[in-house]
Amino acid sequence: MATESKSEKEITVEEKLHALYELQKAVSKIDEIKILRGELPLEVQDLDDEIIGLNTRLENYQTEIAEITSTIASKKIEIEEARLKIAKYKEQQDNVRNNREYDNLSKEIEFQTLEIELCEKRIREFSVALEIKKADQQTTSQHLVERKLDLSQKKGELNEIVSETKQEEEKLREHAKQIELLIEPRLLSAFKRIRKNARNGLAVVYVQRDACGGCFNKIPAQRQLDIRLRKKIIVCEYCGRILVDQELAGIAPVIES
Repeated sequence: MATESKSEKEITVEEKLHALYELQKAVSKIDEIKILRGELPLEVQDLDDEIIGLNTRLENYQTEIAEITSTIASKKIEIEEARLKIAKYKEQQDNVRNNREYDNLSKEIEFQTLEIELCEKRIREFSVALEIKKADQQTTSQHLVERKLDLSQKKGELNEIVSETKQEEEKLREHAKQIELLIEPRLLSAFKRIRKNARNGLAVVYVQRDACGGCFNKIPAQRQLDIRLRKKIIVCEYCGRILVDQELAGIAPVIES
């Protein structure tokens, strides 16, 4: 534990800045790989979700079609039962003893006739609904086939890009982890916080043309001198990014004409 503490104390500000810049380069390359993949991972996820939704919709259509079909069959049975009753009532009318019985049977026949008409109306309505459901089911099935083809294509594209970049990304991530071990936790936490909030994920930038390489605001001459001396970690007073000089970044300084 004492050895580790001593080792941490031996790391100079310049070495910390160098480690931070190297970490920035590594994570920026990982960002480039993610950009290369583009929106494909999200598109694949969206298609997966959409396909699940379409399958659920098809299941619902199947249930609804079965229910409507069953209802139509039930109405047809009611019609047959009503017709049988009408036939029975008409037969009974031939053997009535008085007008009252005849009128009662006539009312029953009229009622059953209305029941038949109502059932036939319901059958027509349910038949129309059934055709609409079947048409929707067919459209959804076709849409599902198309989305599955799209998913297969997008997955193929994504897998191809991932296979091409996976090894490089793994090396970069391992390299970044090794660099992180050289940076004290507080400073590493600050780096990650700045990177999360910064445009393009740049937490460490070098001075370009007397300005911050992140927000391009001018940096006073004395502050630039402090940056080149590498005696302390300096952040941009405008955007909060960590600033390093071009030499530390391995960039040839631009000579103004």
